[in-house]
Amino acid sequence: MALGSRQRTISLGTGVNSRAGVDEGLRRYMLKVYNYMTLGLALTGVIAFAVANSPTALNIIFGNSIMTWIVMLSPLAFVLVLSFGINKLSTPMAQLLFWGFSAVMGLSMASVFLVYTGSSIARVFFISASVFAAMSLYGYTTKRDLSGMGSFLMMGLFGIIIASIVNMFLGSQMMDFVISIIGVLIFVGFTAYDTQMIKSSYDVNDSGAIAEKKAVTGALHLYLDFINLFMFLLHLFGNRD
Repeated sequence: MALGSRQRTISLGTGVNSRAGVDEGLRRYMLKVYNYMTLGLALTGVIAFAVANSPTALNIIFGNSIMTWIVMLSPLAFVLVLSFGINKLSTPMAQLLFWGFSAVMGLSMASVFLVYTGSSIARVFFISASVFAAMSLYGYTTKRDLSGMGSFLMMGLFGIIIASIVNMFLGSQMMDFVISIIGVLIFVGFTAYDTQMIKSSYDVNDSGAIAEKKAVTGALHLYLDFINLFMFLLHLFGNRD
């Protein structure tokens, strides 16, 4: 009887230690994801601000229609390579592409500083950060399975993309307002959904290279959620120059 009790105690202790190891590894993994995302956003912001305050850079990027289209479409190319080619990339290359993506996004977002006042950009940034943090925390801590939201959110995303293209020809302010509201709701949902998916992708048995590439991919998803949330909120609450 005493031996059986001791065996159960040892088994329980081993399970607790294993779970503690997983939890600590998960925390380190999620911290790495958030660090990548934060540094990527910082790089984007610094480059966007520097370009917006450089007449020469503005003329090079926005003074030539071909160069403007290259800068605007380049981030999409980086996203596609990172999303679909991540398994074939080395870890340093995946990291390099993420930083390159963040830098190119800075070039394309320089126009934000030309359209909106600095104070409204700062205000909307902190609103976006607060909403993002709250929804990411929810996605991380909730016991509810959010995986079913993925297809619904993707349909909503394709819907606002199509609506935005149509509104380029219609020029309706009301439609633009509705698109922005729906866009905020969609990326609020994506923030919680992606956080839970990133958390669930963690595997304690992953090698260092695999874990690092997973962290880069997760950071890319959260980066895109934040940027889109920020842009839609800026459309709603930003004050134009």
